[in-house]
Amino acid sequence: MADGNERSIPGRAMRWRLSHRILGVNLIILLVLALALLFLDSFRNQLRDERRSQTGSLAELAATAVPKIGEEDVPLLLKDIGNATGARVRLYAADGTLRYDSWRGSQPSYRLRDPSTQGRGKEAARALDRAFNFIVGERSLADFAEPAVDRVESWPEARQALSSGQTVAEVRNAPDMTPVLSAASRTTRGEVVLVTANDRNFTRTVRQERTKLAAGLLAAALFSFLLSFFLARTIARPLRRLALAAHRVRLGRSREVNVPRFNRRKDEIGLLARAVSDMSQALRQRMDSLDAFAADVTHELKNPLASLRSAIDGLDRIEDPALRCQLFDVVRQDVRRLDRLIGDIGEAARTDAELARAAFEPVDLGSLVGQICSGWEQRRLTGDVRIAFARPRAASAIVMAEPGRLARAIDNLVDNAVSFSPAGGLVEVAVSAVGDDILIRIEDEGPGVPAAAREAIFNRFVSVRPDSDDFGRHSGLGLAIARAIVKGHDGEIDVTDRDDAPSGARFTIRLPAAPAPVEGAVA
Repeated sequence: MADGNERSIPGRAMRWRLSHRILGVNLIILLVLALALLFLDSFRNQLRDERRSQTGSLAELAATAVPKIGEEDVPLLLKDIGNATGARVRLYAADGTLRYDSWRGSQPSYRLRDPSTQGRGKEAARALDRAFNFIVGERSLADFAEPAVDRVESWPEARQALSSGQTVAEVRNAPDMTPVLSAASRTTRGEVVLVTANDRNFTRTVRQERTKLAAGLLAAALFSFLLSFFLARTIARPLRRLALAAHRVRLGRSREVNVPRFNRRKDEIGLLARAVSDMSQALRQRMDSLDAFAADVTHELKNPLASLRSAIDGLDRIEDPALRCQLFDVVRQDVRRLDRLIGDIGEAARTDAELARAAFEPVDLGSLVGQICSGWEQRRLTGDVRIAFARPRAASAIVMAEPGRLARAIDNLVDNAVSFSPAGGLVEVAVSAVGDDILIRIEDEGPGVPAAAREAIFNRFVSVRPDSDDFGRHSGLGLAIARAIVKGHDGEIDVTDRDDAPSGARFTIRLPAAPAPVEGAVA
């Protein structure tokens, strides 16, 4: 059977479970980080390809222009190209020797910087560059260095351009990890133009984009922190409160524990809190009941034990056979009383546990009650008290029950009625269907039950009996066991005076009828 709180929760309220929230937080952070890395890597690669293509186009332009101008104009052309683009332009003869250099006789258009002369800020930036390259799996670029002998053979891209006739571009790292772009192209006369440039703007642009992404990641981290704080308040703190309450219950101080219920929460935390609270209350009630039951058992056992001890002690001092016989009768009665009391105590202690594990089945109360009444008559335990049973129509009183336990509850009520009936009295038992309920009425002709005691008689060890020995001795557990069994079947039991006789009590058991008649019901 589902919990009532769980049935009351609408489907919309349960849509965002705690697992969804936690998973959402993790996915947001991972997604933002992955997108940032992918964007920055793609941006850098695209920008690098554009700059390499521009350098190659510049080398092709120079290689096309050199054969078309006079020899005396070539140095000036190379210097103009270098000054306009910030590159260094060199022309190698067909034999591989260097003929012209745009830096010859003028200021260099760029300078490679020594990292040891730069501050810690640049060193931190380079450390971030290396970390980023490692994360995205970027292959390491070759280090750029000017050759000791400046010939075509000293430049791999120049040799390849000379042999293939195609423009070849390369990217290398300067000492400070800024890119050095180089491109070589062959002229129609077999010469080679080599263009090199230290593109510091490339590094600056990439680092600016990285700074923007870092700011975005910082904002995402802040958002994640706030969201985690929210989840901590909505998950960790309530769970900690529940854990502390459960710990106090484990330490045996359940009566002092006030377990929070979180009634406004409709997620798993709310369900857990209400379940733990209900469990704590049930445990508290069970502990109180066990304490009271133990105290009642102790009290009830003292009386027959005291009587038994007194009788046994008297046997040693009394020589009169008649008095000794009376004492032996007292001993036998006290032993029988203890035996019945211990049996009823065991029955009362097992009732709740057995009902919790019982498998209910369709039961025809007409047949079940008929067998109980027949059993009393066959065993002739009623003395001269008669039992009359008004049997209902077949299969008209079907309930879902555990037959053995329900039979014990009815048998206890019949036993109670017989014990209170006067000599020659009549106990009437009837079963009837009233609406959606099945009623079992057990009526006797005894003195009845006082109005003030009609609730108390269903408590353990409570019995409202005259002092006369004609009524026998009982443990006071029969009606308590009967009520526990009836409640375990979702039923009710009460007692009233008879309205059709001068005296007597009427016990009524009300049980819910089975949803529909079932073929082959068992009794």
